[in-house]
Amino acid sequence: MIQRLPPSLTSLDTALAALLRGVDPIAPIELPLAEAAGCIAAGTPLLASYPPYDAAAADGWALRANDLVGASSYSPLPLTKAPAWVEAGEPMPYGCDCVLDADAVDISGPLAQVLAEGVPGQGVRRGGSDIAEHTPAGAEGYPVSATALLLARVAGGNGLSVRRPRLRIVNVPDATATTHMIADIACAVGLDVETHQAGTRDAASIAEALDASACDLLLTIGGSGVGRQDAAVKALAQRGDVIAHGLALQPGRTAAVGRLGKVPVVALPGSPDHALAVWFALALPLIDRLSARRPRRSATLRLARKIASNVGIAEIVLLAEEHDAWMPLAVGEWPLQAIAGADAWLLIPGSSEGFAAGTSVDAYLMRE
Repeated sequence: MIQRLPPSLTSLDTALAALLRGVDPIAPIELPLAEAAGCIAAGTPLLASYPPYDAAAADGWALRANDLVGASSYSPLPLTKAPAWVEAGEPMPYGCDCVLDADAVDISGPLAQVLAEGVPGQGVRRGGSDIAEHTPAGAEGYPVSATALLLARVAGGNGLSVRRPRLRIVNVPDATATTHMIADIACAVGLDVETHQAGTRDAASIAEALDASACDLLLTIGGSGVGRQDAAVKALAQRGDVIAHGLALQPGRTAAVGRLGKVPVVALPGSPDHALAVWFALALPLIDRLSARRPRRSATLRLARKIASNVGIAEIVLLAEEHDAWMPLAVGEWPLQAIAGADAWLLIPGSSEGFAAGTSVDAYLMRE
């Protein structure tokens, strides 16, 4: 099927610059730890040391190593009093610096006897060994990871300050599968996502769902082409401003960008590959600006084979890592199987004809 395009195409750089104009980072909010995963850390707190004291690392007998020199099963060392028994995690008794296993002390006779030597720190978790005093909970400007949440929980924290952009997705009928894909990706990167269904594909129904009063970014999915039933861009023109319709981007040429008041709007095509490409090229930079995100993770590898690109059109290439090299999976049109198997994506600017085999390229990772 021949894809009908808008009469003219706007360069990706021009559309993105217009879309980002006037967009500033949103204010941080405090979220419970259970809700902070994936959000962008903002002003991370400094944690208290953990453990807050020297603690037993295992169940056993708490003793002082210098008192046990020469002790063995052949030459038991009698003690004037029975040693203290400690459970893992309990504070070490005063003056004790090691923990011996249960069978290293014989208490069956009238006197306790030690059957093994110990060394200072044996069986002991030193205070601050897991978390040093004033360790930040995560890195500001980066996603809150599972390990950052572990540190915060262990140190007794209840919440974290994060930036969590609010995303409203309007699903135009017949684009449901694509909408679910984009919503799932958005949730995974820490956005507060609300999905709304337009009643029909006509402009009036879509326009009714274009409510930017409680969001920082609005996406429509489906209906961005120039077919008789593609009315998402017409709906945006009725409610707000259309900056550009038709981008020099492949996949994703029928996408549009605009605004509802101060809220940026991106109209994604209904096809999964075109929608995902526009998400990479336009939505992610907006999200990064709104959340004050530091640069995304990328990896530099050589290309296993050449990539040819058309001058004048920015193209996004899906890559898989094979034998320490990037193997191009799809250029221009992306089969679903290629999307599922991709490890990274590479944006080829419109000014480039592509890259020769063996060229080292820096590609963004699909999963961080």
